Amino acid sequence: MWLLAAAAFVAIFFLGVPFPLIILFAALIGLVGAKVAPQRFIVLKPHGDRAAPDDAVLGDHHGAPDHARPSVARALRVLSVCLLLWWTPVLASAIWLGRDHTIYREGIFFSKAAMVTFGGAYAVLPYVAQRAAENYGWLTPTQMLDGLGLAEATPGPLIMVVQFVGFVGGAQQPGNLFPLVAATLGALLSTWVTFVPCFLWILLGAPYIETLRTNKKLTAALSAITAAVVGVVLNLAVWFGLHILVSPTGGVNWLALAIAAGAFLAIAWRKWNMLTIIGLAVCIGIGRHFLERWCH
Repeated sequence: MWLLAAAAFVAIFFLGVPFPLIILFAALIGLVGAKVAPQRFIVLKPHGDRAAPDDAVLGDHHGAPDHARPSVARALRVLSVCLLLWWTPVLASAIWLGRDHTIYREGIFFSKAAMVTFGGAYAVLPYVAQRAAENYGWLTPTQMLDGLGLAEATPGPLIMVVQFVGFVGGAQQPGNLFPLVAATLGALLSTWVTFVPCFLWILLGAPYIETLRTNKKLTAALSAITAAVVGVVLNLAVWFGLHILVSPTGGVNWLALAIAAGAFLAIAWRKWNMLTIIGLAVCIGIGRHFLERWCH
């Protein structure tokens, strides 16, 4: 697991391997590991005391209501409805604005991001930050940091960043639309294509969850993915550090370093509440801003 985490960090930070490929390779390694060395790969334990069979059989659903029991007809209904809801606004934006417009490209990009949100916000945010700022140029790294900082002050960092990127990208590359209109549409479409796929997976997979979580192969794959996500999250921390702690001139931003060190000690040592730490950091930032204005 340590080696998988280290390999994931090297792959995404030094080699620029896309996050979806890291997840795919980690899952494949976990599947092989379930056969070769199950004691090292089956780390995530199933709920309860039941032993996990080699291949759980999808069978016992007698306690579920009729509409929640797995069937081909139910799966097709869920797929048709969710795919229609998911792709209709994306295709409509392509017909209306063209496939080169920022709104359509944001719809496609965040649809891809929604497919690989393993590990939660802190795993997928590096993928969003690097692609949006460096590949697509929808916003600058500084603006991306503003969005990440804004998101960290809320309970839902992933969706705040998604909306921020969609809004700023639409505003800065509006095409033939008014900037505010493009920004609003970008934020709405980015939010929509981030959430609808999640409901697709939930509704499609819910009838199978009880049996799938006792499957050794799946458990090993998810354990490997979780380990890889640790390396990806470390990549986000390093990305943050390079852009926050190092000034544009190449020197060390000592105030940012002091805030980072103080926040770490407050959490790890003093067990302070996160809201208190965020509030203090906000006050320091505002104080610095007014002090700089007063000095100049």
